[in-house]
Amino acid sequence: MSGRARPSALAPFRIRNYRFQWPSDLLTSWAFEMETIVLGWYVLAETGSVLLLTLFASLNYTGTLIAPLFGVIGDRLGHRDLLGIMRASYAVLAGTLMTLALTGHLTPSYVLIISAIMGLVRPSDLGVRGALVANIMPPDQLISSISVSRTTMDIARIAGALSGAGLLAAAGVGPAYIVIVSLYVVSTWLTFCIVMSAKRHLVDEAAGGMPRRSPLRDLSEGVEHVWTSPRMRAAVWIAFLTNLTAYPFSNGLLPYIAREIYGASQAALGYLSASFAIGSLIGSVILSLIGGVRVGRLMIGATVMWYVALLMFAQIQSVPAAVACLMLAGVSQSMSMITIAVVLMRTAGEHFRGRVMGVRMLAIYSLPLGLMAAGSLIDEVGFIATATLYVAAGLALLMAITLHWRADLWHVHAPANAK
Repeated sequence: MSGRARPSALAPFRIRNYRFQWPSDLLTSWAFEMETIVLGWYVLAETGSVLLLTLFASLNYTGTLIAPLFGVIGDRLGHRDLLGIMRASYAVLAGTLMTLALTGHLTPSYVLIISAIMGLVRPSDLGVRGALVANIMPPDQLISSISVSRTTMDIARIAGALSGAGLLAAAGVGPAYIVIVSLYVVSTWLTFCIVMSAKRHLVDEAAGGMPRRSPLRDLSEGVEHVWTSPRMRAAVWIAFLTNLTAYPFSNGLLPYIAREIYGASQAALGYLSASFAIGSLIGSVILSLIGGVRVGRLMIGATVMWYVALLMFAQIQSVPAAVACLMLAGVSQSMSMITIAVVLMRTAGEHFRGRVMGVRMLAIYSLPLGLMAAGSLIDEVGFIATATLYVAAGLALLMAITLHWRADLWHVHAPANAK
């Protein structure tokens, strides 16, 4: 038969390195989600302040401004080594919180301080793992491998939300952190099991006679590489916009929504968080199985559907209906984020991938800004009005981006839509 082979979600696992990276990413993301649930509920329960809750959630992204520097380090040191060092630091910081909780010395102040320190490193994890996937996988498997890689975050959010909420309710913060630290330790070991090819070292040796360039020059070249490509610039702006106006309502504000809007317990928080993750997992699996999609158009269409689902979610007053809306939002969010990553990795030069993903991580900086603004607005005008305002602003700005870069994103023959 002469037809093209049907895509397989399991195809990336034929690559040995991918078989180590996927579970490593899964365990890291699982620990991230457990920490978000456990500490978010702890801060809200101890202080009763939505502003402190949004401050805690925002501190997890303090390092977004230095994310491009992690890209530079990854391009020089190697993405595997950098990722392993980062994950070892998560284990050390989580171990500190575990010790404080088990000895009865944990306070909201300590949580905020350690979250700020971890937030210097944590935002870059997604970008470095994306660059590593692009380096270890064949180009013709990029969409499938990125989609399957994305399932680590989706599965982890389901498992992390349910296990984090369950352990917190049953045993408290200390025992929950014993599990979190264990996840970080195993994920670090799996990361260092990845074997990188000697290709990079051969290139470095060939360039050994050339003067070593400064990191700032490498960084400026990475920013220029993104900014001179209309496709990459548009993708980064969409990432910035969704982090500012969409993610706050399916991420940092969920403890407030569960506790104050629905008057529910930690279990309901777990269900809400898991439903978004289940939808996201469905979206990732769908993209890993289908081929020939027009990536640019799908990126825009999925983002629109994400906002529509959030608008419905804002009007809902019951947990079961909210779960359905968040599941739809999760499907759309997954497709939006995967297509953004594919556009960037397809367009970026091989030796710029770390820096390009670092620049993309800068877009996450809008999430803490959106969270803090939402916390203030909710106190002033209420949750429904704030969510509606965010969705309206997001849709309007998305349409402006689409119109400005329509030749690069929407036209059938645009490079972003190449099958």
